[in-house]
Amino acid sequence: MFGIDEMQLAILQLFHPYAFNRTGAALATNARFVHYTSADTAMKIIQNEEVWMRKSTCMNDFNEIEHGFNCLNRAYKEHKARFENIFEPMFPGFCKRMEEHFNGWLPSIRNSTYISCISEHDSSEDINGRLSMWRAYGNPRGVAIVVKGAPFIRPSDALQAYTSPVAYLSEMQFSIEFQRLLDGFEKGKAIISQLTEEQLLGNMFEVFRMATLCTKHPGFAEEREWRIIYSPSLHESARIKADIFTFDGVPQRIFKIPLKNVEEEGLYGIQVHELIDRIIIGPTEFAAEIREALGIVLEKKGVDQALGMIWISDIPLRN
Repeated sequence: MFGIDEMQLAILQLFHPYAFNRTGAALATNARFVHYTSADTAMKIIQNEEVWMRKSTCMNDFNEIEHGFNCLNRAYKEHKARFENIFEPMFPGFCKRMEEHFNGWLPSIRNSTYISCISEHDSSEDINGRLSMWRAYGNPRGVAIVVKGAPFIRPSDALQAYTSPVAYLSEMQFSIEFQRLLDGFEKGKAIISQLTEEQLLGNMFEVFRMATLCTKHPGFAEEREWRIIYSPSLHESARIKADIFTFDGVPQRIFKIPLKNVEEEGLYGIQVHELIDRIIIGPTEFAAEIREALGIVLEKKGVDQALGMIWISDIPLRN
């Protein structure tokens, strides 16, 4: 299903059951994603053939990462005895080592993680988009870029950036999911026993890191978000380039994902003319002008009959 060997598949399913199941379902259904943004940013994405990633501390809700960490911290403390019962017999002192390793990286996870956000897109939203997203992003001239999902979720290390679904959980709900994770570890000891202590440490670190980065308050659930995550201090990419840009008067470091195929490393279908499924223009008095301009730049990038894939939403939203 994921194009990787059986052991890697078993490890993914064991250590990341939520993301494994969601990713498998998305691949099986040829899921599409959507990026809601401003018309200006949409134009830059197409013209420059790149997607920008911003630091997690500069996202709309700068407390998002803290919510994920607080959920993890509470659940780990609540179920620590059970966690130790699973892993300490295998590797004495493992839990203390894991805590020290994760805590040592926590400042970097908080301050040196770069993210780009996409949302699941349904066919029922093909014409008008999603009202809540128009309200939240891109006003007063919003654009939704609908893309094919497979290039984002097929396994590839070409960019050292990885896509994961967001889990919308309260601290209590997270605790329940953490117990289910421990259930899986208890049942999967035959798989875990094949790992070295270093391999186990690396896999568990990723569990904790992704739980911190991809857990949001359930009040945001209607966004149905997935995150493209890049951590240059942990896994640096030669293909993703840094830059400085000013958003709303705040100069900040960003990273740019090139929309270029690297087929020999499993990254393909990501070029503009292959990737974009359709574009929806949100409520604005300049919809016709934006549609015309986007059609021109798309055709320059090799998209035939570009205007036919650009829709103008008629949701009566006041800006």
